[in-house]
Amino acid sequence: MSTKELIKSFDIQNELNPKIWEKGDGENYTMKPEVRERLLEIAYQFIDYLGVDIVVTDVVLTGSLSNYSWSKYSDFDVHIIANYHQFPPSQVELYKELFMLKKALFNKNHDIKLFGYEVELYVEDEAEAHFSSGVYSLLFDEWAREPKKEKVTIDKGTVERKAKQWMDIIDGVLDNIEDEDIDTAKELVEKYKEKLRKFRTCGLQKDGEFSSENLVFKILRRNGYLEKLRGATHKILEKGLSMNQ
Repeated sequence: MSTKELIKSFDIQNELNPKIWEKGDGENYTMKPEVRERLLEIAYQFIDYLGVDIVVTDVVLTGSLSNYSWSKYSDFDVHIIANYHQFPPSQVELYKELFMLKKALFNKNHDIKLFGYEVELYVEDEAEAHFSSGVYSLLFDEWAREPKKEKVTIDKGTVERKAKQWMDIIDGVLDNIEDEDIDTAKELVEKYKEKLRKFRTCGLQKDGEFSSENLVFKILRRNGYLEKLRGATHKILEKGLSMNQ
């Protein structure tokens, strides 16, 4: 799929996705009961898959399917909200790494789709800043942050240019790690994963979810470049565990 096509998918819709939402009293949207029940069922399976005792404070749907920016490229972003203070301070980073690994394995091994949209699960620290304008609590069946339909102007030229820059960077990183030792290769991949994370966060903090930085991040996720960068870590590990004859 072309970058131009992906950028066009960011256009604002006139309503929330009618397969997921229904209008209740007045103009307020509520989630269809059968959709909520299925998402909670999937979330509980994921929580069990984590394999650790964890106190969950909420389970929420966020992202474009809880907003007016949904498209055929959207997915269900289901976040398991937990207070990380429940873990010993010295082990918090280990838990974060475990949850990210479990997320990757669960999503890889469970091809779960609703209405053709993939379901992505993620454990989120309660203290993390969240920038989405649409957040729906699946546990409490109510909006934690109700989305507002607003006029959005996207600088498509800037988004396309920055996306191309990041695709070139990721291709360059993946080419370079082929000739590096394992530790250097891991360090290089982690360096650019962190750069990309900061790039997106700065955009979110400055201009919100329709910032050019966040839209570039979405393009990289939808065209597979984000997965290529994340998958490089696994390839490095496999390389380190392999033996040449």
